[in-house]
Amino acid sequence: MAEITTLREAVTGLVHDGSVLAMEGFTHLIPFAAGHEVIRQQRRNLTLIRMTPDLIYDQMIGTGCAKKLVFSWGGNPGVGSLHRLRDAVEHGWPNVLEIEEYSHAELANAYVAGASNMPFAALRGRAGSDLPKHNSNIRTIPCPFTGEPVIAVPAVRPEVTIIHAQKADRKGNVLMWGVLGVQKEAVMAAKHSIVCVEEIVDDLAAWPNACVLPSWILSAVCCVPGGARPSYAHGYYARDNRFYTAWDSISRTRDGFSAWMRRMILDTSDFDEFQRALGAMATSKPR
Repeated sequence: MAEITTLREAVTGLVHDGSVLAMEGFTHLIPFAAGHEVIRQQRRNLTLIRMTPDLIYDQMIGTGCAKKLVFSWGGNPGVGSLHRLRDAVEHGWPNVLEIEEYSHAELANAYVAGASNMPFAALRGRAGSDLPKHNSNIRTIPCPFTGEPVIAVPAVRPEVTIIHAQKADRKGNVLMWGVLGVQKEAVMAAKHSIVCVEEIVDDLAAWPNACVLPSWILSAVCCVPGGARPSYAHGYYARDNRFYTAWDSISRTRDGFSAWMRRMILDTSDFDEFQRALGAMATSKPR
């Protein structure tokens, strides 16, 4: 059953050096608060899995948390490159980063296979791609019924999955809605899971066919209001588009990135303090 606890305690207990860690959320509900806590606790040698690595993985890679990235697309949405990811791949700073790249369909199906306790996923759609030349885990096998060649990719089974959601009840059941990616599958594929939520309520008031993660498949639930910022939480707050644009210049140089991370994350005690610091930065006038 899920334990309702603090984010600091959940990360301390479940995320260790060398862990295989998935952090999912598509467009909204991106678990920034949890990523910051992993950075504050200075976890190292992590294998990071995410279908769309964006700013939070750029921050984790740039602060030396990662040794490997398993992904299907990486970038600053609507802006451009992830400069810390590029620096790690191209120049080995701050660490050499191994990458394992899939298509969206391949990685999504790999999560489904993991959630289904299957060894691999099979799918079509490989024509014209060079990815198999660079990833030996993308293989072609014959269908046992028709002989048709299909693509096979190994199941994804993280040691820990972290997601953000809208609300949980006091028993640890979680309700999420809006644009959903592979959060449910990533949780079900993992050995342990942490879910950060905007609020904890007495009754979820879930509607028919709502996405509810029952407490018995979760390890920890943490109340972290605003914990998806600068992404958005549908029904709670909007996306901070200005931050995504600003990140391009913040992260472009090693010194600029390191100074910002020290000031805003490493020298703040938790995500609430980070949000206050970020708000103060946004409202301060240049001298």
